[in-house]
Amino acid sequence: MKKTCLQRLHITGGAGFLGSHLCDRLLADGHDVLCVDNFFTGSKDNIRHLLAHPRFELLRHDVTFPLYVEVDQIYNLACPASPVHYQRDPVQTTKTSVHGAINMLGLAKRTKARIFQASTSEVYGDPEVHPQPESYWGRVNPIGPRSCYDEGKRCAETLFFDYDCQQSLEVKVSAFPTPMIYAKGLQLAGAGQGCGAQWD
Repeated sequence: MKKTCLQRLHITGGAGFLGSHLCDRLLADGHDVLCVDNFFTGSKDNIRHLLAHPRFELLRHDVTFPLYVEVDQIYNLACPASPVHYQRDPVQTTKTSVHGAINMLGLAKRTKARIFQASTSEVYGDPEVHPQPESYWGRVNPIGPRSCYDEGKRCAETLFFDYDCQQSLEVKVSAFPTPMIYAKGLQLAGAGQGCGAQWD
């Protein structure tokens, strides 16, 4: 996406760590931002400084239910990412990834929006190869204590690629290695920088 093309951008999980930094960045780039969060793990403190911004809108909503808004791009970041949080309600964690992906893909189809899925290296399970190349399919445990997160994200990736093939949606999926996020996150928070993920 060119910076001269200002758009209305929709961020699920916008009150979370990554989502709030993405809101900051996209607003700084001049876009209108719709931040959607159910506050299961996200915090209003992460976005409090944005609440009075004229191009920022906050909507408390659970992505496991459809959402009818008009947007140009969707960044789907909603899902508890910490074992403490996702093991508290593993069924809801899986539903957030799977139903959330279905609902956001449906929204993208209806509005002809570009859509981005934040995934994780956890979809590879407990890999035997480090780092994992694109061709590595992983070694997963579908019934382990982390499965609600790992398998939910894996299923969301599958849905995104299937929608891309079947519905001709413009999708992007990126798996963030957890150590990279925390390491860069600490640096980003300390330096007051954002973490944008816009299309070129």
